[in-house]
Formats: sequence, C-alpha cells, structure tokens
Amino acid sequence: MPKEEGILMEGVVTKALANTQFLVKLDVGHEVMAHVAGRMRKNFIRIVPGDRVKVEVSPYDPKRGRITFRER
Repeated sequence: MPKEEGILMEGVVTKALANTQFLVKLDVGHEVMAHVAGRMRKNFIRIVPGDRVKVEVSPYDPKRGRITFRER
C-alpha cells in the first residue's frame, strides 16, 4: 500500500529544540514540531528561529511535520 503524502504548509520557526527539531507556527494558526528533511541536513542548510519555512505536515499526526524548504 503506498504511503500517504504530507500536507504542505508554510510557517515561521519560533523555537529551536534538540536533535534538529523546531517548533513552527503555521500561517493557519497551529503550532507543530518539525524535524529537518534529510536533503537539507545533507546540504548543511541552517535554520534559526525567525526563518520562514515550508513544512510537510503528517496526515497521521497533525502535530508533527518535516521542514522541506527554508525561504530566503
């Protein structure tokens, strides 16, 4: 059975946590805990609080997500 795709949303990083996890305040008002995608980690893309990011939110657990892109 194929894996479901995540829901793509945008938000702002509010807090950096341990193990490359971040609290992200989404534009719709929700707050999710997100980790950095492997491709971003491989290319050494740094994320700091205040950055605008695109988050792929899990359809199974809407409180968790994966940061896939950092806006300039």
